[in-house]
Amino acid sequence: MQFKDGPIRAILSTKGRKTGKAHAVELRAVFYSGKIYFSRRNPDSDWLKNAIANPEVSVTMSGSSFLGRASLVKDEVLAKKISSMKYADKSSEESRIVLEVTPCG
Repeated sequence: MQFKDGPIRAILSTKGRKTGKAHAVELRAVFYSGKIYFSRRNPDSDWLKNAIANPEVSVTMSGSSFLGRASLVKDEVLAKKISSMKYADKSSEESRIVLEVTPCG
């Protein structure tokens, strides 16, 4: 995967934690060091809950799709780095829950 580090638009596809049905949502994300990062201020979004419950996800960006494994970022320094890359304003200073997607294969 050859992309430049920085903010992107990506479609995250998850499996519903209750229904098992596929769900896709377009989100602002960050490509950094070969991984995709999605973030939220609070844990209430379905895409986040689905990815935590069923970490096998797919991501589509710039016409390319790949399978990946999602996990929560526990490293606060990395989470702040992702926020600063995603937001150029004061939003970067807000505490966020960050989901990391590592490509499979």
